[in-house]
Amino acid sequence: MAYPKKLQEIVSLFEHLPEEEKRESLVSYSLTTRNYEPKEGEKFDLEDVRKDEECADTVGVFLRVDGEGKSHFRMTLGPQVQTLTKAMTAILCKGLDGVAPKAVMELESDFVPKIVGAQLVRVRSQTTYYILSRMKGICKVWSDRQRAASGGSS
Repeated sequence: MAYPKKLQEIVSLFEHLPEEEKRESLVSYSLTTRNYEPKEGEKFDLEDVRKDEECADTVGVFLRVDGEGKSHFRMTLGPQVQTLTKAMTAILCKGLDGVAPKAVMELESDFVPKIVGAQLVRVRSQTTYYILSRMKGICKVWSDRQRAASGGSS
């Protein structure tokens, strides 16, 4: 499975790290989530802010699709959001920037264990896939609206 270029670079970095270094790198990524918050004056095609059962706090997913059909994500995370969710937020916002919404929706999640490690996936399985599922969901809503606006053709 080929991943989008930026995501592949992140996967390549993580997949050869020992478990301890993976955790340290995840903590480092979690500290960068502010870089992926909406900026003053930014406009989005869709905004989805809610608290789901599988997450400790409210998460906002913001999608802008540019004129070339490439998606750009921003996220807001409530103060109770766990470190692993924060790390996946930063990784996915960076790794999926500029990827078409259709490609985001079709992205297999098999890269997640390569990043977080098998142990964390087992212990926190819902958390590790949560952000990706939210990003796929907002892309699907955007795609459905685009299809509806164009009279139902794909």
